[in-house]
Amino acid sequence: MEFFDFHHHKINKTYGIYNLDWKGIPPDFPYSIGIHPKDIEAENIHSQFEWLRSHITENCLAIGECGLDSFVETDQKIQEEVFLKQIEFANEIKKPLIIHCVRKFYEVISFKKYARQPMVIHGFNKKESIAADLLKNNFYLSFGKAVLYNLSLQNTLKITPLNKIFLETDDEDFDIEELYGKVAELKRISLEELNKQIVENLETIKNG
Repeated sequence: MEFFDFHHHKINKTYGIYNLDWKGIPPDFPYSIGIHPKDIEAENIHSQFEWLRSHITENCLAIGECGLDSFVETDQKIQEEVFLKQIEFANEIKKPLIIHCVRKFYEVISFKKYARQPMVIHGFNKKESIAADLLKNNFYLSFGKAVLYNLSLQNTLKITPLNKIFLETDDEDFDIEELYGKVAELKRISLEELNKQIVENLETIKNG
């Protein structure tokens, strides 16, 4: 059985969504492309959007990572402008968004009203109340390695509906089958059922 890796940085892995870094060249397998908050070049933003637009191929499954980050040096107002432009671009080309968010969840929620495509928070590892507010606003949550050992996050995952879940390795070096096994155990379903549900979720966001 193959296990879909919703967000990863491994060029040798083809069953999942490869995160294409700024200035990267699209691979011949599924990928996402976006302008990460840490990569924003305020004086060069026009060229960055040209790069984004010109690197959309049939293998592009999503726009991202994009979003808001409290810890990067880029001014928050500029981050918000770049985020909104990427939401509008995703609307235009009908692609879901993979969201990077660091301590800006309620600001990200405020941008949901502009999106006509599904939005997925990648690497979610925050408390249950934040998850509940995101789910209430129709976000999807993608969980990573922290689920294997973080008891609080395991409880959060338990309250997350199966049809709102994705699983990912991000930039961690571990076998995603281990994560699928843990989530199946927490959700009290079979590995096959979980795998089938993740694939269905993927088809749902691809179809808007």
